[in-house]
Amino acid sequence: MLAIFKKEVHAFFGTLIGYLVIGVFLVLLGLIMFVFPDSSVLDYPYATMGQLFDNAPLIFLFLIPAVTMRMFAEERQNGTIEFLMTKPVSLKDIILGKYLASMALVVFALVPTLLYFFTIYQLGSPVGNIDTGAVLGSYIGLLFLAGCFTAIGLFASAMSKNQITGFVAATFLCFLLFYGFFFFSKLPVFFGRGDVIVQMLGIDFHYEAISKGVIDTRNVVYFLSVIGFFLFGTQLLLERIK
Repeated sequence: MLAIFKKEVHAFFGTLIGYLVIGVFLVLLGLIMFVFPDSSVLDYPYATMGQLFDNAPLIFLFLIPAVTMRMFAEERQNGTIEFLMTKPVSLKDIILGKYLASMALVVFALVPTLLYFFTIYQLGSPVGNIDTGAVLGSYIGLLFLAGCFTAIGLFASAMSKNQITGFVAATFLCFLLFYGFFFFSKLPVFFGRGDVIVQMLGIDFHYEAISKGVIDTRNVVYFLSVIGFFLFGTQLLLERIK
């Protein structure tokens, strides 16, 4: 697993892929938080990181599938997946190695956003007048969210030899699981009669809950279940190919 992890991390940062992903993520969030007038924290009467945590999921929706789309699709397209499977390493180790490498890229992208937190912390009146607990909970929620999107991205990448197909499939599945259940709950058949239950099936519900700074076991179990489900699905797809 460690060899796969190192290989993928080197592939990210040995080319412009990793730097481009991190750069795009930070620039977009920076524009949203400090430049665009409708969302700039400089125009708010209080210190908040809400703009980052509200918009990061939407950016992840496209950015993470762009990272994961090549993981297995490229291996299958180049014919190296057969070579990889003949190595003395299990499918679980291959999947976990690629999964952790993708997550490492997301963590590298999130670390510089601590500068945004420091800036807003200093801008508070008085200095430090910001809900640090909620910020910490939101960062944890972002990591869980990234974990779900990454697992979905690997699953979609294993479905096809075409990277674009993997990207589109991953983006669709991420959108469906994050936003879809909220929209489904507004349908007349559910509205007022189980709409909350339908919303609880979506990632957005649990992301919002954990972003309030309270780490509820039910939310953690939900995130881990989604991650485990799609990683297991990825293993089943690869076993069929093998």
